[in-house]
Amino acid sequence: MQNVTAVAHRGDPYRVRENTIDSLRSALDRGADAVEIDVRLTRDGVPVLLHDETLERLWGHERPLASLSAAEVRGLTDGGVPTLAEALAATDGGRLMIDLPGTTQEKAARRVVDAVREAGAQDRVYYCAGSPEMLAVRAADPSAEIALTRTTMAPARPALLDAVRPRWLNFRFSLLDHDLTAYVHHSGYLVSAWTPDTRRSIRRLLDMGVDSITTNRVDVLCALRDGGYTRER
Repeated sequence: MQNVTAVAHRGDPYRVRENTIDSLRSALDRGADAVEIDVRLTRDGVPVLLHDETLERLWGHERPLASLSAAEVRGLTDGGVPTLAEALAATDGGRLMIDLPGTTQEKAARRVVDAVREAGAQDRVYYCAGSPEMLAVRAADPSAEIALTRTTMAPARPALLDAVRPRWLNFRFSLLDHDLTAYVHHSGYLVSAWTPDTRRSIRRLLDMGVDSITTNRVDVLCALRDGGYTRER
């Protein structure tokens, strides 16, 4: 068995609508070690689970989330879009990886950090996104665990790494190879990959020795990781 963290991408989206309470619970039931969720703020500053800027793709409403109050979102989706507080309560004991698309201001990041703190969930939550978002999180919470998302193979600037202080470097899976994985490990960071969904891609990452894989097919990842897959040497 390999020590790879299995992270479910937005819950269990092939079976249950992404970023919903039922989707998070389904992912944990299927063996996920953690669930990645997307968090944005409503007009009145309430952190809720939604990847897109609008409700159109998932909920059939074109209105931007930032123009809606939390009460309006609840009404338009019949309660389908949970608040972060609700997601934390529903996954009590489960680990959450909070992606913060577009949350580049410290004030907004602090709203999310405060919700985590109020739920007493600091020890089971970590954050991921690009450098602007993670700089905002680091400013809001000096002790936060951070996975800095990378969309290039180029090394991150030392000044950025010093400012963000990530535990993980979080790469698009297609960028990773054995050499890059070894370099990141040698530099003192854990390696996270997103989002392979084929068995071939997942096996390739397991063979590289990455530390975490975020996928839409967490049951497949868990089966490969725990079912006797032998790493090539």
